Amino acid sequence: MDPNGSIDDKCDNRLYIGNLDLRITEAALLKMFNPYGKIVSEDFLWHTRGPKRGEPRGFAFIQYSTKEEAILAKEKMHGKLACGRPLVVRLASERYALETPTSSKNVVGEGHKLHLTGGGTGQTSRSAKIAAIKNKLKSLEEDNSRTKKQKQSDNIS
Repeated sequence: MDPNGSIDDKCDNRLYIGNLDLRITEAALLKMFNPYGKIVSEDFLWHTRGPKRGEPRGFAFIQYSTKEEAILAKEKMHGKLACGRPLVVRLASERYALETPTSSKNVVGEGHKLHLTGGGTGQTSRSAKIAAIKNKLKSLEEDNSRTKKQKQSDNIS
C-alpha cells in the first residue's frame, strides 16, 4: 500500500502461487513461471521458527514486469499439476476476493464446492459461512415442520 492507503500497483503484476509441494525448490518454481514473462522478484516463503523451521511453507509470490505477463502466467499455470498437486495461481490483489452467490440456496452449495475443490481462496468469507449455516438451519426447520405435519395427519386418519 502507498502512504495514501490505496493498493500499490505492484499487486497488479504480482502472483500468489499456492498448494506447492514441499519438494518444489525456488529454482524449479522460477523455471516453471519463466516462460510467461520477465520475473522481477520472487518470494519463496519458509518457516522461520518452530519444528518446521527452514522448511518451505507451501506458497510463494512472483512479480512480473507487467500485468499482462502476470495474467498470462495465471491463466496458463492455475490448476496445472506440479509434483502431483494442482497449483493455485492468482493475482496477489485477488487474495481476499470472493464471488458471493446471489441466491440463498446457492450459498451452501458454493461454499461446499469451494471447500472440496480448493477453488477461490480455499476459504469462504465469514459472512458466506454464516449465511450457509442460517440456510442449513432453515432447511432443517422446514423439514422438521413437514415431518410433524405429516405425523399429525397420519394420527388423524
